[in-house]
Amino acid sequence: QVRLVESGGGLVQPGGSLRLSCEAPKFVLEDYVIGWFRQAPGKEREEVSCVSPKDDSTYYDNSVKGRFTISRDTDLNTVELQMNNLKPEDPAVYYCAAESLTLVDYGHICPHRTSAFSYWGQGIQVTVSP
Repeated sequence: QVRLVESGGGLVQPGGSLRLSCEAPKFVLEDYVIGWFRQAPGKEREEVSCVSPKDDSTYYDNSVKGRFTISRDTDLNTVELQMNNLKPEDPAVYYCAAESLTLVDYGHICPHRTSAFSYWGQGIQVTVSP
């Protein structure tokens, strides 16, 4: 059973930091790519980061490069998203998503489309406010 549980959201001031955690079954951490998506009101859901168990390869959207860091922790069965220097455009509901490596195109770190991910967490709110 694939179950993804996000935690760590909350409210932070501009320029502050938050760490999101996505807890997943061990087999998901081992054999699935795991991405973080976000969706703000009136906007489509977008991928901000992704990590593959293949060589621990990572992907970052240009909007978060240099500010966010994604990592796998196979001991804790989590994928972390460290978010630094949060900006006014970052508030959104953040979702953890997973897809089996067997369904990921060869040569890709991660798919980028929402529809390419089969499993989703419930979402967690990130708010940036003075």
